[in-house]
Amino acid sequence: MKVLVATEKAFAPVAVNQIKLVTEAAGYELALLENYKNNSDLIRSVVDVDALIVRSDLITAEVLDAAKKLKIVVRAGAGYENINLAASTAHNVIVMNTPGQNANAVAELAFALMLCLARGGFNGKSGTELRRKSLGIHAFGNVGKHVAEIARGFGMDVYTFDPFVVEKDIKKYFVKVCNTTEELYSKCQYVSLHMPSNEKTNKSIGYDLLKKMPKNAVLVNTARKEVIDEEALLKIFEERPDFRYLADVAPDCKATFEEKYKGRFIFTEMKMGANTEEANLYACLAAARQIVDYFKTGNEKYRVNK
Repeated sequence: MKVLVATEKAFAPVAVNQIKLVTEAAGYELALLENYKNNSDLIRSVVDVDALIVRSDLITAEVLDAAKKLKIVVRAGAGYENINLAASTAHNVIVMNTPGQNANAVAELAFALMLCLARGGFNGKSGTELRRKSLGIHAFGNVGKHVAEIARGFGMDVYTFDPFVVEKDIKKYFVKVCNTTEELYSKCQYVSLHMPSNEKTNKSIGYDLLKKMPKNAVLVNTARKEVIDEEALLKIFEERPDFRYLADVAPDCKATFEEKYKGRFIFTEMKMGANTEEANLYACLAAARQIVDYFKTGNEKYRVNK
């Protein structure tokens, strides 16, 4: 078996070494394609591989056409919109992700953004505190749970809405359950988004929800930019000078924010939620172990395509 790690943004050397230990212990060959610049490089490299580990790299129908021996692709991370699932299924290729491995990294970034805003970007002027502020967690999955745990340490009043998680499991984290998204947004000064990007969630955060947020509202997005209705967001910003937006990926309307709303937003230079040494290590190790487990036992637990 040949396993290829194909990463435009290379894993840390310690992470690559750990992948090598896992794959070689299973008797597999490991190949690396790091910091590549062109999709043609990826296409040439997948020709003879049985398994593929990627980060945000695009796995298109063209890539799959070239990968005649490919049986499994694992995304080292939670999101997998960079992989063409329909084409993967058509090519009899299993696609998996590694949910939860970077959850703490994303949760910590959400608080880093909130703290930076609350303290005015550390400009030396008087700021505000997070303690006793209300925080709504929109979607209570792996990241949401970590956000709740950190929020308790800050002494925040925490709420959530997630129709897919039973109430008793949420209450283990000392979080108050809202019955609707409207209730969540109306109760919370801070709302942190943690849903995936899909047909149901894209542009689901719109004007009717955002206008319900109380004074000095802060929307925090470490999920995906696609879940925001950007026209609605700009409308809220125009109507409410108290509204702020924090994101680890800039919206398509970034230029408008920079022109009109300086001081009311923070956008990181690139999507950084999972970009820690620890998250890199956990996610890539999980990917390698899932590949070995699949070939040895047929385990498809984290399969995301049909």
